[in-house]
Amino acid sequence: MPRKRTVPDQALLDEALLVVRESGPDALTFAALAPRVGLAASTIVQRFGTKAALLQAALGRAWDRLDEATAAADDRASVEPGGVVELLVGLTGEYDPQDYADQLLILREDLRDPVLRARGRAWLAALTHAVERRLGEVPGDVAGMGELIVAQWQGTLTVWSFMRNGPLISVVRAGLEDLLARLHVDR
Repeated sequence: MPRKRTVPDQALLDEALLVVRESGPDALTFAALAPRVGLAASTIVQRFGTKAALLQAALGRAWDRLDEATAAADDRASVEPGGVVELLVGLTGEYDPQDYADQLLILREDLRDPVLRARGRAWLAALTHAVERRLGEVPGDVAGMGELIVAQWQGTLTVWSFMRNGPLISVVRAGLEDLLARLHVDR
């Protein structure tokens, strides 16, 4: 009979994510994680096998959390054009403006790993669909507008990281409202 796990995988992966966020993906090793979770490095190796598998599982956990946050923001935002701003501003609260540059190292790992890249594509598809669902009766072709709006939102986060031209939420809200106005989307 196998022994009961004293540290559940989710708690272990949450701690692994902290290592990655604090010190970067290369810092995540079995030896670095072991004292943080109170397990022997060999025990963690038994669970995940390789450092690459541990990193993939930890970043997969991050995608799980983002999927949950996206679903919650989708549920909270009104299903009308103005809800696009609510939805994306709500998700902006998930970003830590102080460590946005460090998050680019994590994005690099997501882009390199086919499994994680597929998670990103699935998240973008769900978010794009949520945006387009709110555009509903907008004049013209809505198809593709969701991707444009999501790309503008992500671009605003990146540009803001350089400029720091006001509170992040305010900058994101203003950028989205401006884009929707230029697209003639009534809010």
